[in-house]
Amino acid sequence: MSSRVKTFWILTTICIVAVVLYFGIPRLSSSSYIRNDIADIASESAASVTETVEQEESVMVEPIVPVRITTHTATPPRVKAIYMSSWVAGTKSIRKKIIDVIERTEVNAIVIDIKDYTGNISYEPLDESLHAQNTWTRRIADIEALIDELHDKNIYVIGRVAVFQDPFFAKAHPKYAVKKSSDKSVAWADRKGIHWLDAGAEPVWEYAVTIAKDAYAIGFDEINFDYIRFPSDGNMKDIYYPVSDGKSKPEVLETFFKYLSENLRTGETPIPISADLFGMTTSNTDDLGIGQVLEKALPYFDFIAPMVYPSHYPPTWHGFKNPAEHPYEVIKISMSKAYERAVAMGESPKKLRPWLQDFNLGAQYTPERVRAQITATYDIGLDSWMLWDPANTYTEEALYLDDTQDVIASPKIALPQSESTSTIE
Repeated sequence: MSSRVKTFWILTTICIVAVVLYFGIPRLSSSSYIRNDIADIASESAASVTETVEQEESVMVEPIVPVRITTHTATPPRVKAIYMSSWVAGTKSIRKKIIDVIERTEVNAIVIDIKDYTGNISYEPLDESLHAQNTWTRRIADIEALIDELHDKNIYVIGRVAVFQDPFFAKAHPKYAVKKSSDKSVAWADRKGIHWLDAGAEPVWEYAVTIAKDAYAIGFDEINFDYIRFPSDGNMKDIYYPVSDGKSKPEVLETFFKYLSENLRTGETPIPISADLFGMTTSNTDDLGIGQVLEKALPYFDFIAPMVYPSHYPPTWHGFKNPAEHPYEVIKISMSKAYERAVAMGESPKKLRPWLQDFNLGAQYTPERVRAQITATYDIGLDSWMLWDPANTYTEEALYLDDTQDVIASPKIALPQSESTSTIE
């Protein structure tokens, strides 16, 4: 083969190889890149799917918190209540014993402290203004659960608010506190050392209404106002009222009662309210020096609760040497007068719902003595009552099992021969 032919074949081979390399290598490289991109995309998609699944699983396992709906129990036609302090209400093991008494007997309602003589609200309120004032404690940490439990058992829940006996608010707002007349920069205190608020201070009224509305929003069925009066003990000669000085005490309180009624008993959601009065307001027509007059309270409340504890009446009252030994007679006399006065002013006597005694003071309060007060209440023509025992230990033997046993009978406690019964009628 000639050199010229060899040269031709060599050049041809080189050209063929060059063409192959020029077109083949990019295609091989491109395939590699595509395969890698596809792998990366697949990897990213898998990761995305995994993340989405994990998020969905996370959402699925989150617990659903039920929204509490506040309910209320209607006022029973015949309220039969016992009192429970906030300390007891906040202690499950003790409060259960009281709830058990209610379930075993004719009792259908309970009175629980919202704010007692310390001035502290006994649970965390819902209202932001109350929350901000820091006037509350967690004595009853599970107040909503407690009220729901009571409602489930068809128990009517009454919340008690001590209004003008409030050392906490008096300290926080000294300008509304009752003062010493000898030194008006010093807060006056009663014989127990407790500070009081001036009953004429409208910011105090507003505070009471805010507490009441908040309590109703939580689930209390009725608000019971206590210590709605001027002070009665302590050094009454060295006392000064910064707001009410020179004003009529009964008129000051009547204005307050009207304020409560207008702000709580009206509107789309009227709140049932009741008032605790001194027991002797039923028989006395003066204001007893504390501003309370029965006729100036009856129009403004759904219920009036005179505290007619026999042990609180003075010796020789209506001829009884020791009124505590005559529970039937004391209740019959005192509440009969209240009944007559309610009718005379055109108010329903059914508004009257007395506080009765279930504690030993002045006499041993046996089941017979406790029941005698209830019997006297029925004999007058009233049908509702509340039992008070500061120790929260109630005489279950004095309570019937249900309403069907409410057969009125004569009391079994006889009067001593030296004391006349002529004053009973």
